[in-house]
Amino acid sequence: MARIAGVDLPKNKRLDIALTYIYGIGRNSALKILDATGIDWTKNSDDLSGDEVNIIRQEIEHSYKVEGDLRRDITTNIKRLMDIGCYRGLRHRKGLPVRGQKTHTNARTRKGPRRSVVGKRKK
Repeated sequence: MARIAGVDLPKNKRLDIALTYIYGIGRNSALKILDATGIDWTKNSDDLSGDEVNIIRQEIEHSYKVEGDLRRDITTNIKRLMDIGCYRGLRHRKGLPVRGQKTHTNARTRKGPRRSVVGKRKK
């Protein structure tokens, strides 16, 4: 089993799909990595040799920010927004949608489950 950037790649998957299990790498990035390393993207993740794993690992370390470093950067950016008190930071602090979505009826993912109000009933 190949281990890249602290993540075990899943068994029996195509390489372009298996690389997306690493946080910060999507389909396009995976295909670019495989093109840069010269490894066939239709190859199975089980069929990788040790040398190929090392080549992919070096390409990712050299060109991409993934996993812990990327997560740390994102959290520090959000903390910075909250510290300076900008609109986006206030929305993050209150747990509301940040990118301009309406909240009258939607946004249940950010706001959490509905809390019933005592004494309010439908007319």
